[in-house]
Amino acid sequence: MKNIVILISGRGSNMEAIVNACQREGWPARIAAVISNKASASGLQFAASHGIATAVVDHKSFDSREAFDAELARVIDGYAPDVVVLAGFMRILTEGFVRHFEGKMLNIHPSLLPSFPGLHTHQRAIEAGCKLAGATVHFVTPELDHGPIVTQAAVPVLSGDTEDDLAARVLKQEHVIYPQAVRWLVEGHLSIEQGIVRHAQGASQVRWGE
Repeated sequence: MKNIVILISGRGSNMEAIVNACQREGWPARIAAVISNKASASGLQFAASHGIATAVVDHKSFDSREAFDAELARVIDGYAPDVVVLAGFMRILTEGFVRHFEGKMLNIHPSLLPSFPGLHTHQRAIEAGCKLAGATVHFVTPELDHGPIVTQAAVPVLSGDTEDDLAARVLKQEHVIYPQAVRWLVEGHLSIEQGIVRHAQGASQVRWGE
């Protein structure tokens, strides 16, 4: 039985999707803990209501990013994680932290990477005249939003879309592909060869949404 630790900063809707999929589909894993850098994160209540351990490591209590990351890593390690999942965790992580969990930490980014790393991805896609937008699940590396890609979902950018319209359409697909990617990692279906993710059973790596 694998242990999954999920990091959130707010509601954690992707965390909810992963928790629900793990329980519904009977993964050979359990959500060992949900950890936030904010005590006010509403996702902690959802986790607790599902019998999942929760913890808070407040980044404001530390004098440096390195000190915060060291304590966060210590707390995560207390749950013996096999997989660490970033689900709306709004912190830029230090290289030491990323290296500590290298190969078992996933993130989801709301764009079709390598396009539009960073913030305001939906508005940037609209302003660039993109016909497709989407989300990307990737392994976390020290370079922000540039890790090996596990899977992606693409959705159309429609005429008249606002940033919120596009964000909602993309988020719906995030809730599909992120649980799938975590399950692949839990079940040992993923490997990284020369920076490219290989899928052991030839699973589809792209989802076309509406």
